[in-house]
Amino acid sequence: MDKRLPGVYPATKKDGTAYYRASLTHNRKHISLGSFSSMEEAHTAYLDADNLLRNSTLTIEEYKKENTPLSFEKWVCLVNLRDNRIYIHTPIYLRPNFFYYYLSKKDVLKFDIDDLFYYSSHKIMKRNGHLFVSDYGMQINILNRYGIKNYGVNGKDYHFINGDSTDFRYENIEIINRFFGVSRIEENDKFLYRAKLHINGDFLVGTYESEIEAAIAYNKAIDYAKKAGVNKNFTPNFIDSISASMYADIYSSLKISKKIEHYDKNLYEPDT
Repeated sequence: MDKRLPGVYPATKKDGTAYYRASLTHNRKHISLGSFSSMEEAHTAYLDADNLLRNSTLTIEEYKKENTPLSFEKWVCLVNLRDNRIYIHTPIYLRPNFFYYYLSKKDVLKFDIDDLFYYSSHKIMKRNGHLFVSDYGMQINILNRYGIKNYGVNGKDYHFINGDSTDFRYENIEIINRFFGVSRIEENDKFLYRAKLHINGDFLVGTYESEIEAAIAYNKAIDYAKKAGVNKNFTPNFIDSISASMYADIYSSLKISKKIEHYDKNLYEPDT
């Protein structure tokens, strides 16, 4: 039987394969370092982690220079623990008033400190350019936290004020279009809001003075489309910034396209 090395704990998979876990204790905090195929590799991870916590010259950027079995995520967690005296399970490095979230060595996001609790318990994943977390078994786009729709387009529905698309601090994100079917346009140096409903193509509902009017007009267009027998799973806009009576007043007074009011799939073609 092999003599156990410091920080190494043998284990067995369900199929009987042996592997080794590595961990250490720092300031009475027990930290798991991961699982490894050999005792020597697990022990090296333990030694590297111990050295990292003692040596302040080793930075996050130094990871690429180190031949270590520690994962990059674990390296970030340990550097943050050493420098900021708090262990966070996700690859976060704290700064005054904000923090970095390391998706990889080159892919780094910035968030307000107010988001620390959420992202310390939710791992960010990236797929096809989209950033999301897993929450109660569902994939949640992180843009939803800013009121941005899942299909929101950078530059059209929202934009990063300083031009940095990795900077998710609240002050850096401006939402342009927050409602379904609504887009902001500029005419004669004035912002207006255009509502469109997609049936068998895009139908112009109308152009309105305010974003809320356009959002309600979109909802009204949905109601007309359903009355006409359109069998689509439209998503209406939820508007919680006005009272129910004010919503009803706006709804009843808004004018929408005659093509929507009298929709007939055999009569009307989508707007170009």
